[in-house]
Amino acid sequence: MAKLFVVSGPSGAGLKEILGKVLEQRQDIGYVIPVTARKMKTGEENGRGFYFYDLEGWQALKDSGDLLEATEFAGNDYGTSRRLVGEQLQSGKNVLLNLEIERAAQIKANMPEAVCIYMEPADPAILRARYEAAARSPYEVPVRMEQAEKQREKAGFCDRFVPTDDPEQAVQALNAFLDEA
Repeated sequence: MAKLFVVSGPSGAGLKEILGKVLEQRQDIGYVIPVTARKMKTGEENGRGFYFYDLEGWQALKDSGDLLEATEFAGNDYGTSRRLVGEQLQSGKNVLLNLEIERAAQIKANMPEAVCIYMEPADPAILRARYEAAARSPYEVPVRMEQAEKQREKAGFCDRFVPTDDPEQAVQALNAFLDEA
């Protein structure tokens, strides 16, 4: 039976690279396009990148219970449709979402059978080094480390932990979890 997997972790944990490699290797992962109530930008199309809703349509999505999770960012609403996830699962494909920890917690609350995986380096020095390499100012590093710590503290609901110290090992571990489903 297909399952919903939700991956979360702090910026700098290497999730984009790791998930990209996993998706390259697997054909059993369905893609779910996020939904949003923001206006389309020039060159965007509905159903490519996002499904766009006006405010009335967004409210109808919320009222119907279709949103597994929703968040507001920069004055715009974003979320994940229960119906779209369900369509992929019904087709026999697992679904893999990469969401912030608060959004992952919403999904776990609304769909307890979802498997939540928290990913970050087991050694905080690796995360710090990544932040230092990418920092535009020395003041940025402690702020990002504090944000990562707050996310870690909120991740207690997650079902699994995958260390990302070694990206190749993280890819193998994530693939193993997906195969267990």
